[in-house]
Amino acid sequence: MSEPAANSHQSDPVKRARLRWRARRGLLENDLILTRFLDAHEETLTDGEVDAFGRLMDLSDNELMDLIMARKEPEGEVDLPHVHELLNRLRIA
Repeated sequence: MSEPAANSHQSDPVKRARLRWRARRGLLENDLILTRFLDAHEETLTDGEVDAFGRLMDLSDNELMDLIMARKEPEGEVDLPHVHELLNRLRIA
């Protein structure tokens, strides 16, 4: 297994802690889904997936829940292939 790049998410404990902190949400359902997902996958997230996760964390709790529950699909700045891929992973987690 190769070492992560020096500036990657995986090589920086501060970045990893910040990601987990951003996953804490006011809406309990979001909090549970995101925490469970990170518990299972955080150590293997690519930098692209971390970027997608960060973009999703910029959304309001209600917008995020609608995306996770597939009631809506990403629009605007979050309508990106890597965001769609991460959402698919979150939806089956």
